[in-house]
Amino acid sequence: MRIHHLNCGSVRTVDPTYDGPASLPAVNHCLLVETDADGLVLVETGLGLGDVRDPEVTLGADWVAMAQPALEEEETAVRQVVRLGYDPADVRHILLTHLDVDHCGGLPDFPGARVHVLAAELAAARAEAPSYRYRSAHWAHEPDWVTYSFADPDPDPDPGPGPAPAPDPADDWFGFASHRPEGLPEEFRLVPLGGHTAGHTGVAVRDADRWLLHCGDAYYYHREVEEAKEPHPVMDVVQTRSQVHRDLRIGTQARLRELVRDHGDEVTVFSAHDPWEFARLAGGRV
Repeated sequence: MRIHHLNCGSVRTVDPTYDGPASLPAVNHCLLVETDADGLVLVETGLGLGDVRDPEVTLGADWVAMAQPALEEEETAVRQVVRLGYDPADVRHILLTHLDVDHCGGLPDFPGARVHVLAAELAAARAEAPSYRYRSAHWAHEPDWVTYSFADPDPDPDPGPGPAPAPDPADDWFGFASHRPEGLPEEFRLVPLGGHTAGHTGVAVRDADRWLLHCGDAYYYHREVEEAKEPHPVMDVVQTRSQVHRDLRIGTQARLRELVRDHGDEVTVFSAHDPWEFARLAGGRV
């Protein structure tokens, strides 16, 4: 397999909290995976053509004012797929961490793809849209959804829609429950990372002798999963305001720190919006 790191939607510029790195626009970090037998697999879509062309309708005026997106058509996943020499129809599978607008805005650009998401997330999006985080324009084309359920690791007295049976224990991934997405090989895993939304998951992809774990919005800043445990002063405002379960989110970050500590030689973790992580990884395969 070959893995491409794509920024599918620059947003407002953020400063680092320590000397060295330059200030950079936050990103929407996506993966495009070339497989031997299953076509192209897109992990996240970032912003799509509809978002660039009519942002106040598809993204919402409040989200646009907060995120300050660049809205560059050439940053959309579909345009980057074409630049790499592929047809958009070659994207057969899309794996989503969740359905916030900046993670699924490109779905309409790949109408033939199977879209893999946690069942609890799809239920929440359908129930809450239109809202600040969910906009039904992104799935008005009625995607071919493939949904998955997990047992709730931190049961709530009123959990709302979702989680049902846990995956088979044999599918554990470095101590995390996981599902192999239907129709894809064992090099792909959905790894639930709860707290940010009702059905938030990480997406793990194995490349040669190590794994990449796209953590979505389980954290926002690389220093949060380092020993410093340091949130970013600007991105943390978004993080805390958008969480649906604070204790679960904090617990997820603690587990990610343990993963980095104990298995950093086997797993590379990264989040959706940290521009310094993207700059480090986008230069080539890990």
